[in-house]
Amino acid sequence: MDRKALSAAFPVTVPVLMGYLAIGIAFGLMLQEIGYNFIWAFFMSLTIYAGSGQYLGVTLLGAAASLGTVAVMTLLINFRHLVYGLSMLEKFRGMGPRKLYMIFSLTDETYALLSSARAPVGVDPRNFYFAIALLDQSYWILGSVIGAVAGALIPFSTEGVDFAMTALFVVIAVDQWRSYRRHLPAVLGAG
Repeated sequence: MDRKALSAAFPVTVPVLMGYLAIGIAFGLMLQEIGYNFIWAFFMSLTIYAGSGQYLGVTLLGAAASLGTVAVMTLLINFRHLVYGLSMLEKFRGMGPRKLYMIFSLTDETYALLSSARAPVGVDPRNFYFAIALLDQSYWILGSVIGAVAGALIPFSTEGVDFAMTALFVVIAVDQWRSYRRHLPAVLGAG
């Protein structure tokens, strides 16, 4: 990992760090509550990495839905990521093997950062974008594991915790609204 790119990407990702810790912890708590420990939180966040899909997964697993049902529903909910990927083809050009990870790691928050952030002078944009994606996923994994561990150690009700995801979407929509003159994408996305 290019340290210069990582250092440049970190301040850009701090808002995602704050949001992902909060909603990651909520996810981990919910997962722990239905009987899946921090190892599940870690591996789900490492291999699935789709916040709303993972929240849905907790609900469906808690209702004893089949893994097939969970997989299909997660794919349907995260279909928007296909559109994200198509709009990022130019940015991902020349990334080599990292391109697959960049496609995998396109969450709403990472997409918002990649759409608006520019690499500082002297930092390779491809390394900068990769660092943003890697940091964002690291924050999500960290939050998920903290939540699952906390849920195992500290008993409390998780009622209402699932609202954290909705709150994060609202924050992203407001930020995008304020950042751009054209508001049609924000209206359609919120729609």
